Amino acid sequence: MASVLIPVADGSEELEAVTLIDLLRRAGIDVTVAGLNDGPVKCSRGTVILPDVSLGDVLDRDFDMIVLPGGLPGADNLDADPRIHGLLKKLADAGKITAAICAAPKVLANAGLLDGRRATSFPGVIDAMGLPDTRLRQEPVVVDGNVVTSRGPGTAMDFALTLIEKLAGAEQRAAVEGPLQRP
Repeated sequence: MASVLIPVADGSEELEAVTLIDLLRRAGIDVTVAGLNDGPVKCSRGTVILPDVSLGDVLDRDFDMIVLPGGLPGADNLDADPRIHGLLKKLADAGKITAAICAAPKVLANAGLLDGRRATSFPGVIDAMGLPDTRLRQEPVVVDGNVVTSRGPGTAMDFALTLIEKLAGAEQRAAVEGPLQRP
């Protein structure tokens, strides 16, 4: 069974985090939600999420993918944590999938994972960083090898379904997407 780490921090975008957690789990993927610290996380709109574990408890675990929800100041809090950068680099070096949505692709950029790649983010986030080696796209979801990025809360479902397809195949994506009754 594929395993995914979703780190959350105070200020993470709850629509993105919960959509990712829910759809990946519907696909039968082992999802671990890790808070940067012990205890509940207060998201960007005031929703409180109780992570499965603290990030420190899973630093030595092997995951097939790490997915960063956006939101502010959640993405900034993830970006400021050197453990997140270490995990991103560890997974990327092992050929695993690194993914981020909304404001969180800037964490991938600051970890050096968007150099020479196509990527997207919430409008103004990555382009404001002045990354000459990153090819910005306006698409809802951009896949470039094992790096997957997405635009924002409105693209969270497409993003999650793309991640399911990368981890478990098109058939599993279709099995999850069908009952959602998307137009």
